Amino acid sequence: MFKDIKLCEDRPYYLQIKDYVKELILKGVYIKDDKLPSTRELSLILDVSRNTVIEAYKYLEDEGFIKNIPNKGAFVSYNSIIYDEGFNVKWEDKITDYAILSDELDTYKHDIKWKKGMISFKSISPDDNLFDMDDFKKSFLNILSTEERKILNYGYARGYKPLIDYLLKYMENKGVNIKNKDILITNGFTEGFDITLSALTKRGDRVICENPTHNTSIKIMNLHGLYIDGVKLNEDGIDTNILKDKLAESKAKLVFLVPSYHNPTGIVMSPEKRIEVYNIIKEFNVPVIEDGFNEELRYSGSHIAPLSAFCGSGNGVIYIGSFSKILFPGLRIGWILADKELINYLESIKRSRNIHTSFLDQAVLYEYLRGGNFEKYINKVRKVYKERYEFIVYCIKKYIPYKKLYGEGGLHVFLELDGINSRDVLSEAFKKGVIFTPGDIFYTDGGGENALRIGFSRVDIKDIEKGIKILGDIIKNMRKGD
Repeated sequence: MFKDIKLCEDRPYYLQIKDYVKELILKGVYIKDDKLPSTRELSLILDVSRNTVIEAYKYLEDEGFIKNIPNKGAFVSYNSIIYDEGFNVKWEDKITDYAILSDELDTYKHDIKWKKGMISFKSISPDDNLFDMDDFKKSFLNILSTEERKILNYGYARGYKPLIDYLLKYMENKGVNIKNKDILITNGFTEGFDITLSALTKRGDRVICENPTHNTSIKIMNLHGLYIDGVKLNEDGIDTNILKDKLAESKAKLVFLVPSYHNPTGIVMSPEKRIEVYNIIKEFNVPVIEDGFNEELRYSGSHIAPLSAFCGSGNGVIYIGSFSKILFPGLRIGWILADKELINYLESIKRSRNIHTSFLDQAVLYEYLRGGNFEKYINKVRKVYKERYEFIVYCIKKYIPYKKLYGEGGLHVFLELDGINSRDVLSEAFKKGVIFTPGDIFYTDGGGENALRIGFSRVDIKDIEKGIKILGDIIKNMRKGD
């Protein structure tokens, strides 16, 4: 039977032999007190060194599967399991409403999937071809050299202190007054938003947000059982008249806003409008959660301060930031900047759920940021993404008959079509090897059937034109059919 084993080169032989013997024991091929082949015999069968088999047997003994008896050989010490096939659970009867709703809201699972060779306008994550791998490797090695073993041990729920201090300064450089504020490191924006809602809302509470808005945020609010009250967007951002009316009609628990490179529209709220929005919300004394989405990807114009900067020494704005849409999303590092007292509670929620975000990842990111690599990276990618942004806008205007086009930067644009359902377009586009994100998933009221978000961050110039032309041809044909 040992002749069946096929040893491969990408894993140590002794581990492969150990796993094979263990599998034979677990399956009952070898039972308790059975004698295994001697190390010399097995080495000849497998054409490996005797030391390799000795090492494999040593690991099996350490794991409690065999025992070596001097001058007698190796014997199975493990009692084989008698498998009972009768214990089956009908899981669909056990699943909670929360799990069912999570599955229903899982657009990644249920929407059309990318296949190799397709042109995908779905993604708005960064192009990993632009990552500075040499600088990242240096940062990784530097941290292991300076922090050594301790960085691989448990850390603190609040986060890696040097990274927290860096981010406090980073936020201060955005114009935010950090007095009496602190930072909690999270697993990206998603966890930060979830933790904040857990601390401040209960089922049935009303949250006001832009409509459309970030799909993941809609999903999380729905899972918290919140009443999502969307306010329509104008070309310069949220409609302030409707916002004021909604705040006046009944008490809202929170306002959630994405003022910069809004997801999905790409709208950037002007400084004047930010002041107006801030003053309206302040008048009604409702806390704000600000999603600091893609603020670094500004292609023109001057810096626009986040809403949290207008708050000064006040504490009414909670800022949730992340590098995930700009830099190394695989690290899943985000942060919450808020009043120290609130952060104290959020820290406890974080600790109760997953103890802390990976300290190794935090430390490596800090070392990368500390060395000035982020600024160099942003300068490089801003030029690349600006070129793609300008080209995709050019192609859309050339090939697609649209009703409205939104997007002032970032990594995506948003289209409204005239009387055409974007899911119908998606079905036809899929047949021709192009996919995008239908706009209806971003709406709080079931709207957006004629809208679509087009991400361009991971699509090269050649494929941008090819893909947009395919979409344009499909839309034109649909209009002729009407």
